[in-house]
Amino acid sequence: MNLGLSDKDIAFREEVRAFLRDNLTPELAAAGKKATSVFVEPEYTLAWQKELHAKGWAAPSWPEAYGGPGWTEMQRYIFASECAIAGAPPLAPMGLNMVGPCIIGYGTPEQKAFFLPRLLAGDDYWCQGYSEPQSGSDLASLSLKAERDDDHYILNGSKIWTTHAHHANRMFCLVRTDHTGKPQQGITFLLLEMSAPGITVDPIITLAGEHELNQVFFDDVRVPVSGRLGEENDGWTVAKYLLEFERSGGSSAGLEAALNRLRAHVLESGLEEPGLRTRLETTAILLDAIRVTEQRIVASLSAGRPPGPAASMLKVQRTEMMQKIDEIAIEAAGPYAAVHEPATWHPESNLDPVGPDALSVAMAKYLNNRAGSIYGGSNEVQRNIMAKAVLGL
Repeated sequence: MNLGLSDKDIAFREEVRAFLRDNLTPELAAAGKKATSVFVEPEYTLAWQKELHAKGWAAPSWPEAYGGPGWTEMQRYIFASECAIAGAPPLAPMGLNMVGPCIIGYGTPEQKAFFLPRLLAGDDYWCQGYSEPQSGSDLASLSLKAERDDDHYILNGSKIWTTHAHHANRMFCLVRTDHTGKPQQGITFLLLEMSAPGITVDPIITLAGEHELNQVFFDDVRVPVSGRLGEENDGWTVAKYLLEFERSGGSSAGLEAALNRLRAHVLESGLEEPGLRTRLETTAILLDAIRVTEQRIVASLSAGRPPGPAASMLKVQRTEMMQKIDEIAIEAAGPYAAVHEPATWHPESNLDPVGPDALSVAMAKYLNNRAGSIYGGSNEVQRNIMAKAVLGL
């Protein structure tokens, strides 16, 4: 296995850096650096997606036939790393990274022709209708009812923890179309419009005081059968396919950039909290190990080999590393961490925070990122997958 960059990869890295210098505005970079979760407000993500789309770089993982750039695994890794280092805002993952690949894999020709160009251009903003109030982490127990009425499904029930549903104009949604047999066998995957009559979106304010999550209610909502992805009662197959992208997407580059900014602040401010610098360097070593694992997977994918249970392993490592960095940031902020100043979190705010600007969103990130070890399949579930696939338990 060769983890070094080829001359072609080095040239590509320089091309990416030049593009970022020319197109990543200070406002967009500030939005990326002040992000309090993996989701950034659409006014910034869609503006950045427009720049990437014009370059043909909006969907790095898509096949070239559907508008992807035709990059190698290493080029995708380089691109993600350079964007994170530059502070580019992450694009909304629900569309390009999740439902887009599912439409490519399971969509009809008509669905591909309609949705994929809109996804690339940012004409549609998607949310995910998976979790339900009584289901917890047991997704197969979902009960949102979808009854067939000629060429429509009629939906009744609700979804919860629906990120950015208040911004979205479309949702990909799992519904219950059959109550007989195993729970997984009666689930159908639908694509629907959020403007459909009977849909109500109620906000859920997070511990950080932000409106990112929602509960969505469905009251006799009519969804055309043409919006079904895959076969009726076989939505579990599509859902598992999508979860592979949710769990394996991203890289440690964003974590590395956050840790480097935190380290720079600690050194510049001369903080002498006992053990703080030791924790920083210990975390940096652990992050190096994660990066090497990622590069091994990139090498495997480049050789045509699947990552296997490594996707679950990295999901656990990345989310727990994210939480570890958040904890160190809280420690570095000291008493200022408890100061609630959401007005200073805005990328274009002209207000000065009470504490250090570099740590103004430390508490909000800490609170929001506690969910990182739960979403996309809880880390306990991922450890069970590894125990079965690797250890044979």
